[in-house]
Amino acid sequence: MPVLSLQAQDEEDGKLKISGSVDTYYKYDFSGEANIGTSFADEQNSISIGMLDLIFEKSSGKSSFVGEIAFGPRNAASAGPGEDGSFAPRIQNLYFSHQLTDELTVTAGYMGTFVGYEIISPTGNFNYSTSYLFTNGPFQNAGVKFEYAISDAVSIMAGVFNPWNVYTAPSDIGPSSFGAQLAVSPVEGWDAYLNFVTGGESGTEIDLTTTFQVSDDFMVGLNAASFNNGLEGDLESSFAGAAVYLNLSVSEVVALGTRYEYFSTNADFDVNAITFSANIGKGALTFIPELRIDAASTEAFLDADGAASKTATQAVLAAVFAF
Repeated sequence: MPVLSLQAQDEEDGKLKISGSVDTYYKYDFSGEANIGTSFADEQNSISIGMLDLIFEKSSGKSSFVGEIAFGPRNAASAGPGEDGSFAPRIQNLYFSHQLTDELTVTAGYMGTFVGYEIISPTGNFNYSTSYLFTNGPFQNAGVKFEYAISDAVSIMAGVFNPWNVYTAPSDIGPSSFGAQLAVSPVEGWDAYLNFVTGGESGTEIDLTTTFQVSDDFMVGLNAASFNNGLEGDLESSFAGAAVYLNLSVSEVVALGTRYEYFSTNADFDVNAITFSANIGKGALTFIPELRIDAASTEAFLDADGAASKTATQAVLAAVFAF
């Protein structure tokens, strides 16, 4: 079989690892409209598909590569400006890394962003719907970065990147963005990342992401960020916000989670969003029932009569299979 032949690699170099996921969901907004404008899962009153995600990884000595390709609407929603927004296959990650010394590693290619808390793949998030911070930040960064481990508890990263979410930069712009990260682990179970990315084409974002495993069953997470595109007047675009995550395992097969987010833009859109999710399952298959309530400062949504409303409520039932 093809999979077996792919696995049959030289033991000294390491085997090719193949993993990924598939997901599907049903969503219903109680207004009868698809109201909440965050990434993915935006179909209303429909049994819909997410994506098929395939990840290939291999290590050889001090070098390694990751290739990830996805198919489906969840994949298409992460397409960058000017890219094909259809359900055609799209690369999510394609990069290599090489350990120059015990402390210094270089990585080059197209990479899932280092900014933010949530990711594109549903296997990496507790909630199925995504935050406003995730939707408005970068999805991927193409470039070259260097990571240096100062100690077991502290590391730094710096790199040069193309504009957000594109495989290649326009020739008149080039790799014009700079990114950096400070990662610290003050105590066991607590990880924090201070992220910074700036470039004339994409703007400047400062982001803090941290998780603390309070106990074996309880975890607290935080994501806070601010962004400005650097333009003035009617062309200015900026946002700021924070999201808090509380996840509790109640048994071997059930975990409960809450995400509260406040998000504000310079376009007079201020919203408080709270999401209640459960992860039910043991092993490869996880069911995610979810209830989400968004309340805005302005009438940014629609109610059941089609009139403008300050609130929106939606329910989701998703199934995610990881392999």
